[in-house]
Amino acid sequence: MLSRSRFLSRAFSRSLSAFQKGNCPLGRRSLPGISLCQGPGYPDSRKTVINSGSVFSVRFFRTTAVCKDDVITVNTPAFAESVTEGDVRWEKAVPAKARPAEAPAAAAPKAEPAASAVPPPPAASIPTQMPPVPSPSQPLTSKPVSAVKPTAAPPVAEPGAGTGLRSEHREKMNRMRQRIAQRLKEAQNTCAMLTTFNEIDMSNIQEMRSRHRDAFLKKHNLKLGFMSAFVKASAFALQEQPVVNAVIDDTTKEVVYRDYIDISVAVATPRGLVVPVIRNVETMNYADIERTISELGEKARKNELAIEDMDGGTFTISNGGVFGSLFGTPIINPPQSAILGMHAIVDRPVVVGGKVEVRPMMYVALTYDHRLIDGREAVTFLRKIKAAVEDPRVLLLDL
Repeated sequence: MLSRSRFLSRAFSRSLSAFQKGNCPLGRRSLPGISLCQGPGYPDSRKTVINSGSVFSVRFFRTTAVCKDDVITVNTPAFAESVTEGDVRWEKAVPAKARPAEAPAAAAPKAEPAASAVPPPPAASIPTQMPPVPSPSQPLTSKPVSAVKPTAAPPVAEPGAGTGLRSEHREKMNRMRQRIAQRLKEAQNTCAMLTTFNEIDMSNIQEMRSRHRDAFLKKHNLKLGFMSAFVKASAFALQEQPVVNAVIDDTTKEVVYRDYIDISVAVATPRGLVVPVIRNVETMNYADIERTISELGEKARKNELAIEDMDGGTFTISNGGVFGSLFGTPIINPPQSAILGMHAIVDRPVVVGGKVEVRPMMYVALTYDHRLIDGREAVTFLRKIKAAVEDPRVLLLDL
């Protein structure tokens, strides 16, 4: 029989050997005088704890520490839209060994006569005497739901509707919504945002659209909309006021002027708001702009937008008018310096040539970073858009 000191010395030697071979991931984190070891030297996944007082073992010790700087590379599919990161989850399928366990379970009733020889405890007979369905749930199943709800309701609201309880449910924010919230809050904390407003008489652009809609559709196989007019007018105004197309580099304290115009167009989809980019708008005509808008909108509805389709952008146009918005102040989409907000077209009485007439009017709003853009540039820029939309000949004559 080994003495206590010799047994302690042999266990310490095995622990030290395992540590030197890299089989002890916890040895470096042990307390002074204590060694925690696990590895091939210890069968049955045992952990041996050695201190100055005693030696004992614990069975079935497991650790998730990665030994010897092992790195596992996981290849994931391409993320959709603006998602740049994701969670990886390992799922383990059911092992085939669970099927043989059904045979002992089926044979369990045969063993009841043998077990009945031993008088069971009084509490064992209680589960067999209880009803299969708890009594509190009976009123819910027996009460007709159609008598309570006048219209169809989502399945989530049905439990609360039957009992009269106030319920709620939670849904985790998707990564796109998290990213949008983060960037808009950054814009609010960084930019000195100011908004200027104006109104546009849509009579001429509506008349032009009605007159040339069929010919435009026949030649280009595209519908002529209002968004292309605002995109083209914005490109024209950005060339006249290049500071609106610029951005502040907070790191170097410089103003970066872009020689190109990439306009982001906010598009609403069932999954949320996406902002694809129309690039080099200054080189496009109406047909090119309409074709690009149509293609990006189709990709957005099919959830096929890639990150490259939404990356960049020097200016943003947001059309809240499609939802009936009459007036609003858009928020800058960083790292841009301005955003144009379109609203609903509403017939309103206006004074034209000294007379009151009913015209289709639209309110427009320009939110800009006042650190870079002064009020004069912002107002002049918005008036350029107003002039180009109210009279498209301004674009042709470069006025």
